[in-house]
Amino acid sequence: MEETMWLHCPICKNKTRIRLRKDTVLENIPLFCPKCKQETLINVRQQNMSVVREPDAQTQSR
Repeated sequence: MEETMWLHCPICKNKTRIRLRKDTVLENIPLFCPKCKQETLINVRQQNMSVVREPDAQTQSR
């Protein structure tokens, strides 16, 4: 049987609805947490998750 693990929310650390196998690769996936209602952009390789940090929008000056 393939060994799987639950993907945890990087904000509140609770389980999400996604399970990962050892060979799963995800890039730029919006992860929604049903508990804290937050959406986070993540990358996953070999069951290691990293949060993608996007720069905040800057205000335009004239």
